[in-house]
Amino acid sequence: MASAAEHLASSISFANFQKATELKKRLWFTIGALILFRLLSFVPVPGIDPAAMAQLYQTQSGGILDVFNTFSGGALARFSIVALGVMPYITASIVVQLGATLYGPWQTLRKEGETGRKKLNQYTRYLTVMITLVQGYLAIRGLESQSVRQGIGAVVAPGVLFEIAGTVSLVGGTLFLMWIGEQITSRGIGNGVSLIIMAGIVARLPQGVGQLLEGSRTGSVNGLLVVGIVVLTIALVLFICFMERAQRRVLIQYPKRQTARGMQQERSHLPIKLNTAGVIPPIFASSLLLMPLTVLNWAGSRATPEGGASDWLITVSTFLQHGSPAYEALYGVGIAFFCFFYTAVQFNSEETADNLKRHGGFIPGVRPGKATETYFDYLLNRITVVGAAYLVLICLIPDLLSTQAGLTNLRLGGTSLLIVVNVTMDTVSQIQSHLIAHQYGDLIKKAKLKTTPRRR
Repeated sequence: MASAAEHLASSISFANFQKATELKKRLWFTIGALILFRLLSFVPVPGIDPAAMAQLYQTQSGGILDVFNTFSGGALARFSIVALGVMPYITASIVVQLGATLYGPWQTLRKEGETGRKKLNQYTRYLTVMITLVQGYLAIRGLESQSVRQGIGAVVAPGVLFEIAGTVSLVGGTLFLMWIGEQITSRGIGNGVSLIIMAGIVARLPQGVGQLLEGSRTGSVNGLLVVGIVVLTIALVLFICFMERAQRRVLIQYPKRQTARGMQQERSHLPIKLNTAGVIPPIFASSLLLMPLTVLNWAGSRATPEGGASDWLITVSTFLQHGSPAYEALYGVGIAFFCFFYTAVQFNSEETADNLKRHGGFIPGVRPGKATETYFDYLLNRITVVGAAYLVLICLIPDLLSTQAGLTNLRLGGTSLLIVVNVTMDTVSQIQSHLIAHQYGDLIKKAKLKTTPRRR
């Protein structure tokens, strides 16, 4: 049976949306911020020749660089000031969250509530600057090396000044994207960082679809294969929507209370999503793999066959290319690990059990306190196994199929599809929540007007 909130959500109309001025402001702010991100992706780093850069990227495209370029919305191919995207910020977030669970002082900060959260966020920003400095400098040096190696003048004036200006530009672009993401989260709709990643993926989608259709027209891609890709994509979208809405409802009972109808037993449900971690595990796993593999890719391309270290770099870079069994295995393990890790961060069994005990609630057949905490851990571990298997399946199977079919340039892989669908569902859910809150506010105002006594 649908709840009262679901009935209210089903009655939402365009007229209600027009009246929700606060929601419209948030939507326009989000759209404006994403447009600004897309404009910045076309602003090249100072000292870059855009035409030569496009030609140079064509010689190096493929593998891990295409994945990074997809997440940045094509900014890497143009070597814009936001070429690194928000991946350094995500990597810093991973390190800080791991530290908050393993490092004693940071564990204390996490338990301090809002004050501790702000302190940890500040550490994340500092670490983002350090990671972006390293990645930016390596990217600039790699670009200079590739420009000389390929004989393409992508860098107008190589040297120390270009390296300093380029590194500062990349750091500034990433920090500005980080700030935009935080502003979207607080003043807009949805998670800002996830929306920026989704905007980059969606921006690259028309080009991928165009290449696929052009291949079908010229005969380089089988027409039946195109139909199969369309059918598989639709099936995956439906499957993702089903799994993201799946949840385990834990029955919670409260002691009998005296009401107008006599003694009644109050019952409610605690919903636990099948995929509690959401889209975070694939993003985290991608970020951790992209950073070292990008460095290896640049270093391996600069290496010469004469040195032993150079041979080692070339071997590792080739062994971990995107689509290889080693890459897919590491990616799957990373997704599973972060699925369990982030679920443990999101759902605190001890805190949930204490809150239930404090309010007199209990699970039928389970004693309050430690036994309830153990039950939650038992239940969450088994749900997370299914959720992790679902994420690994969605992220790896389409990529493996596209690699086997020779469609390495397909822009919408399993990870990209999961991010787009998941972020869209989350954003739509937040829009519905704002509309429901607006309707409840109107109902309360009308009720107050009707109950206001007349003045004599």
